[in-house]
Amino acid sequence: MSQLIFLSLIGAAVLFEVIADVLFKASHLQGKAVLLYLGVGLYTIGTIIWAYSLRYDYLSKAISIFTVLNLIAVILAGVLIFNEDLSMINKAGIGLGIISVILMQL
Repeated sequence: MSQLIFLSLIGAAVLFEVIADVLFKASHLQGKAVLLYLGVGLYTIGTIIWAYSLRYDYLSKAISIFTVLNLIAVILAGVLIFNEDLSMINKAGIGLGIISVILMQL
């Protein structure tokens, strides 16, 4: 049960921080400061949720899973929302990141 809580908290933290990253980029592109401030607020919430997840697993595991999932989600958001390009190396990195998260959960 604690593993499910841990993964749920990590997932929520990643979601908040990815939305914040998208808002940061949108703020830059659109020149709207309100998007920047909203992004900072969501980033703060994501960080608090991530810190709370440490009650359920080790720091080394939490930071590794969070970082890899956050990286993958931000790359996918960049591709889907901002039409950014992915090289073959980027795609291979995403695949290796997914494999690393799976291996850490075994």
